[in-house]
Amino acid sequence: MTLIRSFLIIILLILTKGNTLAQTDQPVKLSNKVYTILFVGNSLTYTNDIELLVKKKAKLKGIKLNTKMLAYPNYALIDHWNDGKVQKLISRKKYDFVIVQQGPSSQNKGRQLLLEYAEKFSELCKTNNSKLVIYMVWPAIDNFHTFGSVINNYREAAVKNNAVLCPVGEVWKTYIEKTNNFDYYSFDNFHPSLKGSQVAADVLVQYLFN
Repeated sequence: MTLIRSFLIIILLILTKGNTLAQTDQPVKLSNKVYTILFVGNSLTYTNDIELLVKKKAKLKGIKLNTKMLAYPNYALIDHWNDGKVQKLISRKKYDFVIVQQGPSSQNKGRQLLLEYAEKFSELCKTNNSKLVIYMVWPAIDNFHTFGSVINNYREAAVKNNAVLCPVGEVWKTYIEKTNNFDYYSFDNFHPSLKGSQVAADVLVQYLFN
């Protein structure tokens, strides 16, 4: 019995050692990856420095980011495309995510431009190993009745191009209808307040990394 017991112990030790080696040989998941993001938009994006807010929100989740922004007043995606700067940046193949934002785009012309240039950006991103992200915004308070069209048009742009949709505008609408509070808007009733931009940053990080 003693001999059999000793033999079983030796076998157990061998198997345990083998399992340990197998576990050690497994590839280690690195947690120090730095994700790169390019923001493309207008004043709805650059107000309150969304780059910095997104970095801070991501850092709280242990996510490291490097970001760059191309955002100018009153720019639509067609304006960025015609400038030619964005194509040069994306073609460097260094961005994990390209986040694009247009104006509310609730009317037919805005919708057509959003769909047409989201497709162009999508093809450019696919060619250069980037993931296109659609940043849904919101209408001015005076045009609150168009909010449904804003949401539908941004969703359509994301679905047609297999892009990540960050539904910031939809989150805003839900909050406003639930609370009857418009404090996500700044004094001009269109651009985001700091609180509104912080909510936008939360949504962006959540939908990019979940």
